[in-house]
Amino acid sequence: MTKRNARPQPATDDEEARIQAQIANDPDAPEITDDEAAQMRPFAEAFPDLHTAWKRRPGRPKAEVTKVAVKLRLDPDVVEGYRATGPGWQTRMNDVLRRGMSATDEAEAIDQQAKRDAQATVKRRRVETGRA
Repeated sequence: MTKRNARPQPATDDEEARIQAQIANDPDAPEITDDEAAQMRPFAEAFPDLHTAWKRRPGRPKAEVTKVAVKLRLDPDVVEGYRATGPGWQTRMNDVLRRGMSATDEAEAIDQQAKRDAQATVKRRRVETGRA
């Protein structure tokens, strides 16, 4: 029976010698000399323009108002229906939720005003009848 996570066996002396010989004979990867190592500079210092271009993050700029990631449980048919409308379905769903929120806010404001009006009427009648 073989072990799945068994460690590989270390190379034998002959294998190690062969590997080192191949490394030494590789024209694409010569070892650097001490003089070459002394002349090395950091990439940002050697190529400042290229470093700046690579350092810059790709993509669109950050939005002033960012979205908040939430986990929300929705009925499958609702999600499928919005996804079926194509790219931008999440934005459209956000717009519908915003309109619903606005309608709720307006309804609450009307309810609160109606309550204040009713309270004012009751207070006025109490004053008029002398029960205040």
